Amino acid sequence: MGFGEFLGNERIVHALRTMLRRERMPNALLFVGLQGIGKFTLARMLAQAANCEKLRDDFCGACETCKKIARLGDPGPLIEQGLAERGENPDTATVERTPLILETHPDVWAIVPDPVRRKNPVARPMIRMGQLRAVQRAAYFVPQARRRIFILDGAETMRWNDADVCLKILEEPPETASLILLAPRADALLQTIRSRCLTFWFAPITPEKIEQFLRNRSEWSGTERKLAAQLADGSPGAALGLDLAESARLRREVLGLISDSMSGKSYRAIFSATVRLAKEESEPFENVLPLFYSFFADLLELSHSTKNFALRNPDLRRELETLARKISDVWVAQATSNLDRLEGRLRRNVSRQLGLDAVAESLRI
Repeated sequence: MGFGEFLGNERIVHALRTMLRRERMPNALLFVGLQGIGKFTLARMLAQAANCEKLRDDFCGACETCKKIARLGDPGPLIEQGLAERGENPDTATVERTPLILETHPDVWAIVPDPVRRKNPVARPMIRMGQLRAVQRAAYFVPQARRRIFILDGAETMRWNDADVCLKILEEPPETASLILLAPRADALLQTIRSRCLTFWFAPITPEKIEQFLRNRSEWSGTERKLAAQLADGSPGAALGLDLAESARLRREVLGLISDSMSGKSYRAIFSATVRLAKEESEPFENVLPLFYSFFADLLELSHSTKNFALRNPDLRRELETLARKISDVWVAQATSNLDRLEGRLRRNVSRQLGLDAVAESLRI
């Protein structure tokens, strides 16, 4: 038990252990990396090590403090419990008055984007003002163990006006508390917040390491583990959560839209496909867009080489090789630029379907 169980990013682990050993724990850290790459896991491990009853630069996993903090590793039941305390249909005042806080040890809190309700959760959960104010008050309490740790998962979901509360904590940091902010991109946070954090960038994990990681954590065959590791795009958590059959269906749907758009199929067929992807998929649209990027990357590489390199979608190699013969670098650059434009506009709540219609129309050859 300890940091040795963490997969990948050994330099970050080494740096954190050095801070603990020298008793120079920062007041604010920012973990940046892919969803599922292990940011929350390492933050939880750091909280255990900062308060372990037996060790200083690691955690034993056996003392009472370590056991309590370890329960944050499964946040689902804690979120359910917190939402149940509000009732089924809380109003705005109740949501702010009863902030969603995951606490299994008095000195360690996890703050996650608040879905508001157990049934019919909001479309875009976010960290709310009530949660930030609760952290602001508690950050200055004297810890029962050695250090108070506040893990803000999904820190990029804070409204910028609400983020001023977080900024106030960082401007007058308590000596015995640390905030650990987790986000997929650093630029999703205010510059004034980023400048006060020690930032760690999590590198993607190699497919070989992810495949090994899956060996004892799944019932997949060797072929399935290899495919999952390649599809995970460097994220062990994404690999664990994959439904391979559903992934294959959705990726074929996306590739079919790209192929039909390139060949100039009727607008009716194209628009039917964009409706399905934008409105009828169980997968959030924000998770569908990266599939387009992965196909564009594969097409670009295949258009320049026939070597048997590792594709992002290896099970669709034959279809991709056929399409790659039709495209140019200019086509890929234009397609990617249009997809970037759509992704940026989603933050301003534009129509997903109309945006995808425009991208599809731009793919005609």
